[in-house]
Amino acid sequence: MSQIPLLVCDDSGMARKQLIRSLPADRPFRITQATNGVEGLQAIRAGDGQVVLLDLTMPELDGFGVLSQLREEGLSADVIVVSGDVQEEAVRRAKALGARAFIKKPADPLQLAAALDELGLALQTSETEAPEAPELPQVSFRDAFREVSNVAMGRAAELLGRVLGVFIKLPIPNVNILEVGELHMALADAQNDQQLSAICQGYIGGGIAGEALLIFHDSEIEDIARLLHARNDANSHLEMQLDLASIIIGACLNGLSEQLNINLSQGHPMVLGQHCPIDDLIRINQRRWKRTLAVEISYSLEDMDVHFDLLLLFTEDSVPRLRETLDFMLD
Repeated sequence: MSQIPLLVCDDSGMARKQLIRSLPADRPFRITQATNGVEGLQAIRAGDGQVVLLDLTMPELDGFGVLSQLREEGLSADVIVVSGDVQEEAVRRAKALGARAFIKKPADPLQLAAALDELGLALQTSETEAPEAPELPQVSFRDAFREVSNVAMGRAAELLGRVLGVFIKLPIPNVNILEVGELHMALADAQNDQQLSAICQGYIGGGIAGEALLIFHDSEIEDIARLLHARNDANSHLEMQLDLASIIIGACLNGLSEQLNINLSQGHPMVLGQHCPIDDLIRINQRRWKRTLAVEISYSLEDMDVHFDLLLLFTEDSVPRLRETLDFMLD
């Protein structure tokens, strides 16, 4: 029985490692890996992707772009999307572009096996043709934490999209350990010479602590208020921002808690600053943010010039515990 070429296309080494380990051991797969959509298409053109496990949020070319290009070029591949973007519209679009199934990250091995069964693939190899063990990617702390942040980000986007009634465009989370000066630069880049309002929410649990910071650009608040049919006044705007912060931050932290198996207790959202430049936010909080593990996420609303900048700021003391937890997940 010949081996079936299977492509795992995901920019995260952790995601690829988890997917490869989740594949049924009795299937005759010859596994190829790609780290973005451009590499993925090259592999499919070369005959290495009869079956494709495809992420949606990737650099160079995302999963939607891969599916569109497969259709345009008439390339044959059975695609199973495995994504942290679990918005109903993301599922609908992926299937409309030809995806055979959609599985949310992290992939459940039973769901993955069922999706592969639906493709009508051979169930097992002969004794003389056992497939070679695939090479598993090396995964750094930054890559692993970016992937769990990506999954948590997708959970928050699904809820935010339902609340606002729009499709949320997701970025690739940026993960770095920053000194206060570097954090200043990151926030200044988010500001882009605009006035900001910011909501802060603390969290702690299982040896991990930090603060989530949700930044609103003042020029966009009226557009958000219209989406929510809110009154156009200062009090209503503040209440709306607190509600959105609770939704976005809460869903993201819950997503992290589930994956890391750590109960993160969340404080109440607090106004960190209103209608102020970034220098004021830094000056007020520079002692707390002297050195931090920062996850930067920018949610954009499709077809609108509106976005939310979310920063998850973990204390330096949290990093060893996070490393330990992620190492356990990867072993």
